[in-house]
Amino acid sequence: MQIGVTFPQTEIGEDPIAIRDYAQAIEAMGYRSILAYDHVLGASTATRPDWSGPYTSETLFHEIFVLFGYLAAITRHVELVTGVVILPQRQTVLVAKQAAEVDLLSGGRLRLGIGVGWNAVEYEGLNEQFSNRGARSEEQIAVMRALWAEPVISYHGRWHTIDNAGIKPLPPRRVIPIWIGGYAEETLRRIGRIGDGWIVFRAPDDHLRSQIERVRNYAAAAGRDPQAIGIEGQLSLGRVPQAEWAGYTAGLQALGAQSMVINTMGMGFTSPQQHIDALRQAAEILGVDPL
Repeated sequence: MQIGVTFPQTEIGEDPIAIRDYAQAIEAMGYRSILAYDHVLGASTATRPDWSGPYTSETLFHEIFVLFGYLAAITRHVELVTGVVILPQRQTVLVAKQAAEVDLLSGGRLRLGIGVGWNAVEYEGLNEQFSNRGARSEEQIAVMRALWAEPVISYHGRWHTIDNAGIKPLPPRRVIPIWIGGYAEETLRRIGRIGDGWIVFRAPDDHLRSQIERVRNYAAAAGRDPQAIGIEGQLSLGRVPQAEWAGYTAGLQALGAQSMVINTMGMGFTSPQQHIDALRQAAEILGVDPL
């Protein structure tokens, strides 16, 4: 199983040198990917006393494509994974352009994880509609794949019109893997029909097994090879006792996950070095081999 890390978005701080040291340290340990969460706007709770979202205007989030441009320059091997970029709150052609640029600058190391999000405040601030975000994301995926594949395209859909135009540069592979995050039944159906993989942060239990089976059934119904759809899990060190790390990893692998990321947020750390130290310990326990 390929093992990567979850970039500690909310806890890494604002020092670019600390970010560089973190990325280079985890690459040297042998971790194969860096997955980063995405949010653009945080809602203030000053006028929202009943706010229940996990993030607010006080929560730090580095802008994901700018961050990956930086990481592309200071790393050599790790895969860069958006986990997940909230696609429907962004302009589709611009995301296609940004993703192609990161893929180019990183030498083809981008995997684009996408999702539809939960924060209506963020959608409002970015001037995009919240209520149709799921259906719109499917057309967005089609538009991006077309833009990456050909120098010039024409596309006339429900929400997008492109008349003989294209992006340049194109991604080196002329394709960027699109993995989808989320748990709603319609999301599982979408993954089976059009996703390259599923980013899923749930424990390896019977419930997850059932969901994976449904994704594969949806893929088969769409005429796709169910085994071609990748699965990536997450091990949160702050939620799973150390003695269970190896078993948790083996459980994900037994369910068919080809990759997993290790999350060190939520452990009370106050410095990037503590995240690095925790990942060094996890690498030793899980047998992550240095490159």
